[in-house]
Amino acid sequence: MTGKHIVVIGAGYAGLSAAAGIGRGPDRVTLVAPEQRFAHRVRQHEIAAGRPVARPEIARVLRGRRVVHRATRAVELDLAAREVRTEDGERLAYDTLVYALGSRTAWGDVPGAAEHAYSAERAEELHRRLAGAPGTDTVAVVGGGATGIELAAELAEAYPARQVRLVAAGRVGGWLSERGRAHVLAVLDHLGVRVDEQHRVTAVTADGLTCEGGDVPAEVVVWAASMEPQPLAAASGLAVNARGRALVDDHLRSVSHPEVYVVGDAAAVDVPGIGELRMACATAMPQGRYLAKLLTGRTGKPFSYRYVTQCLSLGRGKALVQLIHGDDSVRPRVLTGATGRLVKAGIVKGLPLSLR
Repeated sequence: MTGKHIVVIGAGYAGLSAAAGIGRGPDRVTLVAPEQRFAHRVRQHEIAAGRPVARPEIARVLRGRRVVHRATRAVELDLAAREVRTEDGERLAYDTLVYALGSRTAWGDVPGAAEHAYSAERAEELHRRLAGAPGTDTVAVVGGGATGIELAAELAEAYPARQVRLVAAGRVGGWLSERGRAHVLAVLDHLGVRVDEQHRVTAVTADGLTCEGGDVPAEVVVWAASMEPQPLAAASGLAVNARGRALVDDHLRSVSHPEVYVVGDAAAVDVPGIGELRMACATAMPQGRYLAKLLTGRTGKPFSYRYVTQCLSLGRGKALVQLIHGDDSVRPRVLTGATGRLVKAGIVKGLPLSLR
């Protein structure tokens, strides 16, 4: 592969770890991503609460590697011509493309959601809104998954004068073990979060939420209901599944365009004994590392993966570490208290250090 040009689009957990690893090899690598600093998405709830979050410079992560960072956004892929077109008009020809644009908040076609709600991607804007608004405003967080739980706990702790409500279409933390879910609910209750389960949101207005289980008035709405892949893969003609995730083989190569590799949330990675891996930094970063080894000739084996844990921050002082089987099914055991907090903190703080 010596002398080839590899273009990586996206600098999230998968893309940045892939670019840094591929940059150790002999090929030219161009990373296309508008960010100057690593986003560290699993800490967006802390940013929303005004907590300081360490976000390393991308240039520092790539220091000493054969990687040129183009701080711009990929807006079009010409798969036939093998070109990436950027928002500033540049056309980058590639021999191999690594597609790692990841995912974004999905609004689910709910009327008014995109117009009236804050997503996790707008964490800094959400913080400015809360910091400058009356302290008694009600904040409704929509979504009973990990992102919604972490946001609700963090905001309730950071703004104790506000009423924080966590609104879920099903059970909050319903994928957890019974012990894990009970711990989450107990911490939320301690923080003063009102939990509204079985409340499917049908519309978002300037006055709050319209729900099947009863309306929820709120001055601020935060949307964390679900995620979806960025649409560029499907729009460009890569083969995708019904959810828009690119179809790949067991070496993470596009089944429709073998010169394109797809990693992270954008890829529908099917692992024997598990099925399609869920969107998470825990699955994205190993894919980026694997692809770096593959493209630099350090492995030729198919990609393999096994789950270990799932971690949740519950404010600054508490956390939950849910132990899981390799196939992502939950174990009864959880880690809480000081042990859970230290394990969670170690994982989150260690992620940027392991990008190289």
